[in-house]
Amino acid sequence: MHVSETGDATASHGGLANTGYIHEVHVDRLTLVHQRAPTEPVPWPYQVGLIPTQALSFQHREVGDQLRSVVAANGTTILGQVLTGMGGVGKTQLAADFARGSLTAGDLDVLVWVTASSRSSIIGAYAQAGIELCCANPNDVEVAARAFLAWLTTSGHRTCRWLIVLDDVADPDDLHTLWPPSSPSGRTLVTTRRRDAALTGEGRLRIDVGLFSQAEAHSYLTARLSAHGHPAATSEVSALARDLGYLPLALAQAAAYLIDSGLSIHSYQSRLANHSMTLESLTPDRLPDEQQIPLAAVWAVSVERADALPPAGLARPMLELASVLNWSGGVPQIVLTSPPALAYLPRRRASLTKRRWWRRRGEYSMDDPPVTAEEAARALRALHRLSLVDHDMDEDGGVVRVHQLVRRVTNDAAGLELFQRGQRVLVDGLTTTFGEYQRWKAAKALSTAIRGGVDLTEKLLAHATQMLGPEHPDTISLQSDLAYWQGYLSDADVDRPQSSAEKASTHAGLLTLRRRLLGVDHPDTLAAWGSLAHWRGEAGDPAGAAAENRELLNHLKRTLTDGHPHLLLIQHNLEHWERMAGEDHL
Repeated sequence: MHVSETGDATASHGGLANTGYIHEVHVDRLTLVHQRAPTEPVPWPYQVGLIPTQALSFQHREVGDQLRSVVAANGTTILGQVLTGMGGVGKTQLAADFARGSLTAGDLDVLVWVTASSRSSIIGAYAQAGIELCCANPNDVEVAARAFLAWLTTSGHRTCRWLIVLDDVADPDDLHTLWPPSSPSGRTLVTTRRRDAALTGEGRLRIDVGLFSQAEAHSYLTARLSAHGHPAATSEVSALARDLGYLPLALAQAAAYLIDSGLSIHSYQSRLANHSMTLESLTPDRLPDEQQIPLAAVWAVSVERADALPPAGLARPMLELASVLNWSGGVPQIVLTSPPALAYLPRRRASLTKRRWWRRRGEYSMDDPPVTAEEAARALRALHRLSLVDHDMDEDGGVVRVHQLVRRVTNDAAGLELFQRGQRVLVDGLTTTFGEYQRWKAAKALSTAIRGGVDLTEKLLAHATQMLGPEHPDTISLQSDLAYWQGYLSDADVDRPQSSAEKASTHAGLLTLRRRLLGVDHPDTLAAWGSLAHWRGEAGDPAGAAAENRELLNHLKRTLTDGHPHLLLIQHNLEHWERMAGEDHL
């Protein structure tokens, strides 16, 4: 029998099921094995699924210590951990090390290792456990899987210490109704490239798995190469690790290539730097550590899944655009959502989907709809959710970082002509947004500096309140300083603005306190009065601002002579807010 594109199939009792295409059948005799439910549950300890073999020269990592610390510290509070990160960072190996260590220590009665790349594979693993642990009906995998999930909550009269590892979850939707239950005696460990919010919560904590540290990468390469007698100087090893971006999968396959080919590190680096050669050409003949996918293809599925997320078809063109230039600090989002980028993205999306489209300059066909800045930003989030880029929205108005090898693979696939076209688009985008981007950068820098002043003033105020008391003149002066700096911080902080109404409320409280403690004629009281008038107007109450200024002006006229600068300033403010109040009533 020759079939293709097969998958898991479920047949009813006495039936036969197949998925995929049957090309030819030559069967002389066909034997169907009818599986019966076991009469007794299997004894513990029990394991479903194979833990992946430990990688050669496996490295002890800080993130592994973090996982164990989180498990130990949270006890029964956090019963699930989600290891997330880009493809190739070693999530599966970390999970395998944790599972293997738990078994060795005698901490588990039941371990279920699930290759969770599809919903059917998850159900299949659960069903096997349900059949053997719960004596469930083997002819109905859905029922057997549900029986196992129910058993995890009770497990009979004995307490069962269980661990379920869901390795390489491809889509959070695959786990709908299939999440293991919360149980004080059980734990769930997930590995995935996804960063979706649906994977966390409900007692599950996300742990980000990043690249090797410099020390970890150096230690790994040195151990792998020296084990095979490959000559490598310390400086060469460090340089190679840097050129490969400290990505564990890249280091493993590069080490295998060097060992098999006998190539020197310097020669390998020269080939890696030669962009006329693709990364695929540097794949070893035999992948190490039971790996199944070469580095050049490891992110292909992630790109496809990101491209399927809304807005459909934009993730791949956006990744190509973000991969064009090697910006040391990342690519500003404002450039990737600039008018030149928004004009380029729909054309590239249309060509990728092989649609027919025609255009006169400045016009789009029905097959090539325009892309908005919001849609472009959502495409960046889709890439971020699949760990293909790091989209930091808190920095410089949004910054996108792409790992150097993801850039390399993306550019290899796109080709030189598209690469050069993307460069022109980004240069045009930077030109059109440079002024706005620089203003944003300046605001962020100012915000950082002022925030330092706010933090210092808050500490001084807390100390003064404790040592001098809340009503001491110096304490009150610090309260005024804090309100002053907080007002400026709000104006400069593009991420966390404070409303004018909040500022008005703050200054109203200061004015009341100063009138009571310092008197109505104290300079600090008068300053707080003027600030209150200003922020009432900014909060949308120009009539109230005018009234405050009028009362303040009449108060000052008792002690100041005509023409005094303070009187002139308050008179100017009064006229301004009276005019604004009059305009509001037009």
